Amino acid sequence: MNTTFVRRLPQVLGLTLVWVALWGIFSPKIILGGVLVAVAVTVMFPMPLLDRLPVRPWPLLRLIGFLLVDLVMSGIVVARQTLWHGPRARAGIIAVPMLTRSGRVATMIAGGLALTPRSFVLQIDRRRGVWYVYALGLASDADIEQVRLQVYTLQRRVIEAFGHRDEVARCHREAPAGPLSERMEEPS
Repeated sequence: MNTTFVRRLPQVLGLTLVWVALWGIFSPKIILGGVLVAVAVTVMFPMPLLDRLPVRPWPLLRLIGFLLVDLVMSGIVVARQTLWHGPRARAGIIAVPMLTRSGRVATMIAGGLALTPRSFVLQIDRRRGVWYVYALGLASDADIEQVRLQVYTLQRRVIEAFGHRDEVARCHREAPAGPLSERMEEPS
């Protein structure tokens, strides 16, 4: 069997699922139509075939657990800030060191940050290796450092689950000994 065809099967299956979901009907006719449209799209508009990212089950479970806890805790922070401070809630933009150079891993990290209501990525400066993250509930330097540590931990969990071996090793070598703010360089 042609290896290109086999490597394109996930694209065809994904497009077929989208087709069926858009129709909202699960019938053989709709599924067959989805497969035909998906094959036509992948033939006419071929996406580049990328190397597969490794998936490590135990780190993936740890990542899911971290995201669930972070979702609940950040929801509590947002609720508390909204109820106690209303429109005067303190927020800011925080610079956090970037641990990956992979665009796909960075996308997963940004998606993980977007899941929580407390923070999201405003900008990624790949040249300097810095995330700029907007966060709510920043009343003190300790709050800022806590958000930096949460973003750093999320990066490590995503890299451990999906990163290449060299990234995982570098991530463990460069574990912060002190506050992350000490690792940040001044913008030039």
